[in-house]
Amino acid sequence: MSPAADTENPPVAPLIVHLIHRLDVGGLENGLINLINNLPPDRYRHAIVCLQDYTDYHLRIRRPGVEIISINKRDGKDWGHYLRLFQTLKRLRPLLVHTRNLSGIEGQLLAAAAGVRLRVHGEHGRDMNDLHGLSRKYRLLRKLLRPLIGHFIAVSKDLEAWLIGTIGARPQRVTHICNGVDSLQFHPRLGPPAAIGPPGFLCEDAFVIGSVGRMVEVKDHLSLVQAFVLLIAQHALPRDQLRLLIVGDGPCRQACLDLLRQAGMSELAWLPGARDDIPQMLRAMDVFVLPSLAEGMSNTILEAMATGLPVVATEVGGNSDLVHGGWTGSLVPPQSPELLADAILDYFHMPALAASHGQRGRRRVLAEYSLVAMVDAYLAVYDALAAPPPPDR
Repeated sequence: MSPAADTENPPVAPLIVHLIHRLDVGGLENGLINLINNLPPDRYRHAIVCLQDYTDYHLRIRRPGVEIISINKRDGKDWGHYLRLFQTLKRLRPLLVHTRNLSGIEGQLLAAAAGVRLRVHGEHGRDMNDLHGLSRKYRLLRKLLRPLIGHFIAVSKDLEAWLIGTIGARPQRVTHICNGVDSLQFHPRLGPPAAIGPPGFLCEDAFVIGSVGRMVEVKDHLSLVQAFVLLIAQHALPRDQLRLLIVGDGPCRQACLDLLRQAGMSELAWLPGARDDIPQMLRAMDVFVLPSLAEGMSNTILEAMATGLPVVATEVGGNSDLVHGGWTGSLVPPQSPELLADAILDYFHMPALAASHGQRGRRRVLAEYSLVAMVDAYLAVYDALAAPPPPDR
């Protein structure tokens, strides 16, 4: 074939299938979209297979040609979804399948049955039904499927140690890859905060306590609302200055609204649901709080640090990898509204401390948590698996 013909018909990049539970707002999904958007387009093509379905969140994918497929798995045991997933993988014929978290790990068996030679599994965090990874049933499932997995990716040191020590993954088959953040999109406030919220919410000299995330039980936003109530009711912080902003939607949102109403503080808080303007929301905050019961590697903490905010977080999962207590923020035990309130109180009374911790956090993001570093690390894993075996000597 002539060089001209090669130019007219360039080789098609191999396909990676990313298998996830559902494509909706969330840290795992945000990291996946960041990865697809920033991987070199000539190296791999991508498809996202959702065990359930997907939302408009997929519109954040900038890369053309990414097929998104819903398996439409019903809640509980849906035996038919195994056949649908198998047929989908046979049709797509990917070079590599990358499953994520417990909900996707059974896809490793279907991928092997469909003849997919290269298989990666990522652990990004845990849910309420197994906060500490101690469930005997889920441990057994992971151990049974472990021989099918060519490589594991853990987003935190905690998850890396658990995969090796508890699940029995070989250390050379586990890579710790931190999430990355776009430090150009998420940057510190350059002037007064933009006018956000309902009329009167962002008052003059407002001190905005903020959080971003799915409002589900494992994120425990109720503890943050309780801390906010304590700051006014017990610590006597001024009602005309203190504000609460929680961005996100989910089943726990109504309980938070109800508690604020019962405390007579509804007008001091704004819970707008899911938003597309997260960078602007973060730049309206003075302190960022993440009260989760469990975490992998929180994208929202990284985004808050990139925005130059001090971070108050619970000392769970990968939070202690990101937040250095007394240096870039504060760490408190989970389900401790009183200690959350105390940590926030320090930043209210000492704005210089808040500014110092926020500046250090941003510098740390720039040095250690760039999108480029994250993408390069994933690319290294994919390329190593896809490389041809060395010739026999």
